[in-house]
Amino acid sequence: MEVNGYEILEDPKIFYSKDHLWMKLENGKVRVGITDYAQKMLRDVLYIELPSEGSTVKQGEPFGSIESIKVVSDLVSPISGVVIEVNNELMDRPELVNEDPYSAGWMLVIDPSNLEAELGNLMSPEAAAEWLKEVIKGA
Repeated sequence: MEVNGYEILEDPKIFYSKDHLWMKLENGKVRVGITDYAQKMLRDVLYIELPSEGSTVKQGEPFGSIESIKVVSDLVSPISGVVIEVNNELMDRPELVNEDPYSAGWMLVIDPSNLEAELGNLMSPEAAAEWLKEVIKGA
């Protein structure tokens, strides 16, 4: 689905945070990245700092940062857990976040520690679309 030119994936396994990150449920784990809206607001991504495998992340707290020609922003975890995989390709090719934020531009895979409770703090694709309309209106 599209909201004012920004793509939101319509998948019941994908959830969105108000920090403009998405997470996708995959066999009990979650894959995390930034949304199409976030990558378009950042424009050309130059550098991404991500945690190492084995690191613990907490919902609502920064796990790394992303730098573009415009700004340096915190990456805020949509879920708590242990990082079990990092997309190291982003170190050499941070532009993947701009080219394909929902696939090749993913950032982390997390083994969630409190998934059921924390899902309630995230938005479905439909709720994210409605929220994004309000964000754009207020921008």
